[in-house]
Amino acid sequence: MSFTPTVALDLLRRANDQQRLAHAYLICGPQGSGKRELAGHLATMVTASSASASSIFQHPDVHIAEPESKSRRIVIDQVRAMEKELQMRSSLGGKKVGILFDADRLKVEASNAFLKTLEEPPNNSLLLLTTSQPEALPDTILSRCIAVTLATPAKREPTATELQLLNTLRDFFTRETKGIAPALGLVREFQQLLAETKQAIVAEIETVQDDEIARYKQTTDGEWLKDREEHFKALSEARYVQERFGLIAVILNWWADVLRQQSGIDQLEYPAFADATAKLATQFTTPQVLKKIAAIEDLRENLERNIQEVLALEVAFLKVFASV
Repeated sequence: MSFTPTVALDLLRRANDQQRLAHAYLICGPQGSGKRELAGHLATMVTASSASASSIFQHPDVHIAEPESKSRRIVIDQVRAMEKELQMRSSLGGKKVGILFDADRLKVEASNAFLKTLEEPPNNSLLLLTTSQPEALPDTILSRCIAVTLATPAKREPTATELQLLNTLRDFFTRETKGIAPALGLVREFQQLLAETKQAIVAEIETVQDDEIARYKQTTDGEWLKDREEHFKALSEARYVQERFGLIAVILNWWADVLRQQSGIDQLEYPAFADATAKLATQFTTPQVLKKIAAIEDLRENLERNIQEVLALEVAFLKVFASV
């Protein structure tokens, strides 16, 4: 059975009020279903914090591990660091929370290490895992968590950054000049969008970091602050990688809409740009569109393999946009 995040939170709140909350939950659901938000609300609830569901992740008793390396995997050092923090006394005297975001990205050795944490959970703690691919997790972990499955979300509107990219794509296909130079120009526009996105992420994380340092620098040692600086640096990189893949998904969905137009499917990802994708549907054959989609998927895989971002983008954009 699947739930909306609101219903799921209500059920878990009742369990908490009755002191029947389990020690570990696996929050499952497709992208955009509210997994991260639900985890944030649960962390706020059990720590009795007044922080919002988004800012709670900087709470001193909330410890997070998520894909932060260039390979987009959760490594064993992250799991061990979380376990060490959960074994320590609560900073504010409440419950401690350990959260694994995108738990399906656990490396094998990290998965084995976290299994031990699940088998012997630290006192006064709650463990939360989120995933859109529970089938990728080993049965040993699945069997030790209570699954909370979130329903497929209603279709959301593009963010401001995504809308900017969609307008850029539409404008690109209205230009008379085609070929390699315009395609490379589109790479530069996309890189500029990525740079602005990264700048916004860094500014947001730095604000939170400065606030934390101001609150705790008088009560903690320098080594702890250094560790937190490394944490925020890794968090910024993880957020950037996530946003980058989100923007690449926009390009993928754009061409998927072209494919839908060719097939006569009315349900488009971006109906506001239906005129543009319909025009492209008449300019390319289905095999040509499929090749472009394959090139974008290759781009995502290349970035996961740590191929230089600029090189990966140029190769993909030349395949996708130079032949228009």
